[in-house]
Amino acid sequence: MDLKEIFTKSSPDQKDKDHLDDSAKRVSVLSEALPYIQRFAGRRIVIKYGGAAMLQEKLREAVFRDIALLSSVGVQPIVVHGGGPEINQWLKKLGKTPVFKDGLRITDSETMDIVEMVLMGRVNKQIVKGLSKLGALAIGLCGIDGNLFEARPLGNGSHGLVGEVSTVKSDVLEPLLDKGYVPVISSVASNKEGVSHNINADTVAGEISASLAAEKLILLTDTPGILRNQEDESTLIRQLRLSEARELIKEGIVKDGMTPKTKCCIRALAQGVSAAHIIDGRVPHALLLEVFTNSGIGTMLIGSG
Repeated sequence: MDLKEIFTKSSPDQKDKDHLDDSAKRVSVLSEALPYIQRFAGRRIVIKYGGAAMLQEKLREAVFRDIALLSSVGVQPIVVHGGGPEINQWLKKLGKTPVFKDGLRITDSETMDIVEMVLMGRVNKQIVKGLSKLGALAIGLCGIDGNLFEARPLGNGSHGLVGEVSTVKSDVLEPLLDKGYVPVISSVASNKEGVSHNINADTVAGEISASLAAEKLILLTDTPGILRNQEDESTLIRQLRLSEARELIKEGIVKDGMTPKTKCCIRALAQGVSAAHIIDGRVPHALLLEVFTNSGIGTMLIGSG
């Protein structure tokens, strides 16, 4: 047997080469993630979870895996969730038509009962179960638990039992985070009279991130981020300062459902959150791409300016 035959026999076949290439890619990704893991260990990241990432099984599993991984490497994730599509399904089953104004749900007392049932009883526990299966110490909460956050009527009350956050008691979350738990929070809270209110989950996420002085606020959406032209995804704005974000709202470029998302980012940044991100939850592992890679995805809002 000559040397050529020896080396030919001992070289890996194509399947082995492909496996080595895949392994090399994984190692490269881990290597790129290392400085970010070191940077964010022990830091709080508030994640607003909703949209397609909640409805599609593969995306849902990817989000749960991302959150479990963040927790396992020392990051302290806090999950705030909505549940609009499932609320709509239950309203229709009961013969009620969902009604929205300025991107927010009009909520009468009957609708509020359904909101509580869906957000607190179904969606919240599904998320807790999904994270628990992956080894995360998930625990379900809403604003009513420990009076975590309190509601007051939104504006002039024209939205019915829709509220905004009046106070947040971050000391309810502190011991849970210190012990490695992942709080999973639904956006229902009571006012001072004990009446339940439906609060936009983006708003809740923003207020909680501010109360915890979070490193990041991340909103998972069904768009690539903030677009200059809503019909053209190539017009994605990668980075915005506070003043620029306010101007986009004023000009009507940011509108409809993107308005409360952008406003909650602005408010969080104004209260000390380091950065806010609006990212596309339809992209598998969007959270890890945003937190642990050089390029990131979506729109990042920063406080300067």
